[in-house]
Amino acid sequence: MKSFKVAAWFIVLAWSVLPALAQIEDHQDIEGPFESPQEVTETCLECHEDAAKEVMQTIHWTWERKVTGLPGHEDVIELGKRNVFNNFCIDVESNWPRCTSCHAGYGWKDANFDFDAEENVDCLVCHDRTGKYKKSPAGAGMPAKDVNLLEVARNAGAPTRADCGACHFFGGGGENVKHGDLDAGLIHPDSTYDIHMGREDMSCQECHETKAHNIKGESMAIVTNPENRILCEDCHDPKPHESKKINQHTDKIACQTCHIPEFAKNRPTKMYWDWSTAGKDSTAPKDEYGMDTYNKKKGSFRWGKNVQPEYYWYNLRSARYVKGDKIDPTKTLYLNKPLGSLKDKDSKLYPFKVMRGKQIYDVKNKYLIVPKLWGGYWKHFDWNKAAEEGMKIAGLPYSGEYGFVRTVMFWKVNHMVAPKEDALGCKDCHGKGKNKRMDWKKLGYRGDQMYKKYRD
Repeated sequence: MKSFKVAAWFIVLAWSVLPALAQIEDHQDIEGPFESPQEVTETCLECHEDAAKEVMQTIHWTWERKVTGLPGHEDVIELGKRNVFNNFCIDVESNWPRCTSCHAGYGWKDANFDFDAEENVDCLVCHDRTGKYKKSPAGAGMPAKDVNLLEVARNAGAPTRADCGACHFFGGGGENVKHGDLDAGLIHPDSTYDIHMGREDMSCQECHETKAHNIKGESMAIVTNPENRILCEDCHDPKPHESKKINQHTDKIACQTCHIPEFAKNRPTKMYWDWSTAGKDSTAPKDEYGMDTYNKKKGSFRWGKNVQPEYYWYNLRSARYVKGDKIDPTKTLYLNKPLGSLKDKDSKLYPFKVMRGKQIYDVKNKYLIVPKLWGGYWKHFDWNKAAEEGMKIAGLPYSGEYGFVRTVMFWKVNHMVAPKEDALGCKDCHGKGKNKRMDWKKLGYRGDQMYKKYRD
């Protein structure tokens, strides 16, 4: 009987490691040297024949996809990182060599990039297991000159958290600048930093399931529809608590709302960016986190650490400012906004990082400007010239008059999930006292729902 138990244990153990073993491939027989990264891709495709074709169908390659039902836009439009505004470095268009340093390809330096050339797919950026592969900061996706392409190719394997983080941890010009819940601390976190990647040691792909190189999950800061999204309920019971009262909350409260009480736990995240102050030969003191509060190229900043999210109703769809849309410069412009409300049956309350700032717009035409920053404003510090250069590439008229408008952008918080003992409790949102998290009236209620007199 004892030998039977041992055998059964061995079988269970073997089956548990088979998926990991299946992802380990021996590439040591790859021959070099390689004169270009495209030669590496061509070598990969000798065995992985369909890999490039699969990658080229994904949003990691196209940086856009067809979107329907966008408020204010009746037609089907192409929307994605490739052509949307943000209030960080504003727009990819006209700034390709810098922005496309995180593209999963090689050589996207202008509008003439060949999206059909399989050899331009970058296999190494996702499959590096040496920790030595890196892209040139302004190289249009090309690897840095000191990368040993043969060494990286021979050690290629399943993507690691560090591979995903090479781009996703560093968007916006630095670590944790954009998202607030994605930084290098997630490569080797403890359980208090993120329960999934800490205690459970989960890979990104265990949530972001991947099929034919299509990786499940899309940022609502970019896209507007829920087709490729990830939900906690994909893995967890929608009513997971022992308490019936707490389970009732899951009908209208997203898991993240209680289980991510704060973000930017280790590295500060940018919370405000004012482009209107850029161009001055002046300095400003670093803030309490040691972060710059002013940069001549970029303007003024404010940072946050251990930030409490803001809470909004969200039905997995969002509004989006699209190039050429008219604006009212006397009002704050929402570049994206979660759609939903208290009375919307598909809405739940989610936590967000809310990024605020000021960015350039056309005073007469009343729409946002695509400025040429890389090789433009950052070189000559002339906003008028940067607007002319950028709008010519963007294909929109520029009136010759610019100003700066207040903008807001929403980033849904999904990572840095706390252990259950550190999740929010009843008194964090309900009851008397200051510093309660919920603005009940802003959310559409008459008052705190703990009190019967405020319930509808």
